[in-house]
Parts: sequence; structure tokens; C-alpha cells
Amino acid sequence: MTPPDTPRILLVDDDESLAAMLGEILQLHGFGVSCVGAGEAALERIGKDPPDLMVLDVMLPDVSGFEVLARLRQFSELPVIMLTARGADAERIAGLTGGADDYLAKPFNPLELAARIRAILKRAPLRAAEGAPSELVAGALRLDLKRFELHAGGTQVALTPAELRVVEVLMRRHGEVLSRAELTRFALQRSLEPYDRSIDTIVSKLRRKLADARVESPRIRGVRGHGYVLDNAGEGP
Repeated sequence: MTPPDTPRILLVDDDESLAAMLGEILQLHGFGVSCVGAGEAALERIGKDPPDLMVLDVMLPDVSGFEVLARLRQFSELPVIMLTARGADAERIAGLTGGADDYLAKPFNPLELAARIRAILKRAPLRAAEGAPSELVAGALRLDLKRFELHAGGTQVALTPAELRVVEVLMRRHGEVLSRAELTRFALQRSLEPYDRSIDTIVSKLRRKLADARVESPRIRGVRGHGYVLDNAGEGP
């Protein structure tokens, strides 16, 4: 019998042999795994019994992984790792823009998938350590470290786990320029890869969401050749 605290993974892929192989490996690494082969079935399963994380293939027989992700984000911030085709940069960017937390290009090492799942679950949801501050505040932004929620004024801003992790590290180091490599290590729990624009995509989404929430200060500012900084409106160039 699976222990009640075992992280539960929903694997969505219509390749039955691949899904079976990945399921066995993930179970050996301490995860509880269930598999479905279509997008509609995945959304139905999540609606009835949400897992802790979903591994979602882009190519599905009924609806695309992108549509599944878009519909999921209407009611849930469930962490999602997308599986894309090798070299399909447009797919990776579309997945991150749509709210995915990370991606892997096929074919991939199943051990890397296990490591990325573990890294994401380790950070979501974040819990403040005993005796540590329960929230971070920067200008109009307040990050609740117990609920892992970002508020702008009195309004909660709906963010994915990856976006929240980027906000967290920027708020913790308010006014300090952080490199794309540093943000990638913290938010995605991996090293920055060549031609990897994941953090830029996440920051772009964050900026839009903060603008929609009418947050004028602080702002996320790009520093050419260095990275990003959270600073007060009017600071810097």
C-alpha cells in the first residue's frame, strides 16, 4: 500500500509503453503514479482527485497539451512539467507562457524527470521555517510564505509555482541584480542551458500580471547583459 504522504504524479501521454516505463521508474524513486492517455481524461481526473504534479505531453490524441494546460490554469495552479519534441523551441516557449513550470525535450533521461519533479515539489508550496518571517513585503507586493500567495494591495495575483519562486527570490534580494542563471537555479532547480529563454518567458508573464494588477512599484527591470532586478519605480535607467 502506498504511504499517504507519497507525492502523487499524473502522467499524461498516449504512448503506453513510454508511460509504463516512466511510471515504473518514478515509483522506484518514491512517487505514486497514475497514467492517462488523453487530455480530457486528465482534466476529469484532476477535477475529481488532484495530484501533486502533472507530467503532460504536448501531443495527445484528443486535445493538445497546450489546451489542457490553458483549461487547467482556469481553475488550478497545479505544477506541470511539459514533454516537448526535441528542438521544438516554440513548444517550450508556448508551454512556459501558458503556465508550465518546466519542460523536458524527448527523448530524455527518466532520472532527470524524477529529479525535476522532486525539485518542483520541494519548492511548491513553500512553507516558512519556524521562527522565520511569515511574509515578504516590497512596495505594493506582499508574499505570504505560509500560503505561498502573492498579493498586490488587497488583491491576490494568480501565479504559477515557477512565477512565485521568481517573485520570491527577487523580493528576498530586492534591489539586487540577479543573473538569469541564478534565477533559473532557484525557480526551476536546474542549470541554465544554452539558448534557454525560460526565465525570460516567466519574467515576461510576471510583468504582464503585475501590470494587470496595477502594480506601479516595485517593478521587475531587465539589466542588459546581467539579468533582472526588482526595484522601485524610478530607480535605475
